[in-house]
Amino acid sequence: MTVVIARGSEGTAYVSKPSPTARERIVAGAADMISRRGLNATSIREMAKHARAPLGSTYHYFPDGKQQLATEAVRHTGAWVARSLRKELAAGPVAGLLAFLDLWRGIVVDTDFRAGCPVLAVSIEEPPTDETPAALLAAAEVFEEWEGLLAASLREHGAAPEQAAQLATLVVAAVEGTVAMCRAKRSTEPLDRTAEQLRGLIVGAIGD
Repeated sequence: MTVVIARGSEGTAYVSKPSPTARERIVAGAADMISRRGLNATSIREMAKHARAPLGSTYHYFPDGKQQLATEAVRHTGAWVARSLRKELAAGPVAGLLAFLDLWRGIVVDTDFRAGCPVLAVSIEEPPTDETPAALLAAAEVFEEWEGLLAASLREHGAAPEQAAQLATLVVAAVEGTVAMCRAKRSTEPLDRTAEQLRGLIVGAIGD
């Protein structure tokens, strides 16, 4: 099965489904744009242009505008990463960790360090109102899902429940922060260092 990569005017990044629909292309393009520029600096018009979609079609699929599209972009990224984690964690938490790291390594390298994680990008920006935006709530759910998958694998391979939960949070937090460092340094060395330390912690937790 051929995997189609979402393409925007600035390059290539997030994986979508084979032969994606117009809506899926817009969502994937928005995820890519947010991963590069952040949410507040990106308009829905720019997201539509980046996805090579008419603005009218974008509003047709996302009548509530930018925040609705951003929410879907966050969920799109979360589901994509979760699918990869589930597959790789079948071989154990170390395999899952290395796949998680390699996934983000591919993003930063393939985009010449221009793109990071749209879930993190949405999380760190100031909300436009006093209310918690839907995109931020979606980001929290995505992080919880990734942590939950990692923690479950750690428990299945012998880690104590509390230790598994703590280590899963550490993995997600460390990798997300390391991706930002890679973009700043224009180097994958931070990922290499993080991988080595996290692998050691996981091996120690499961007793392999």
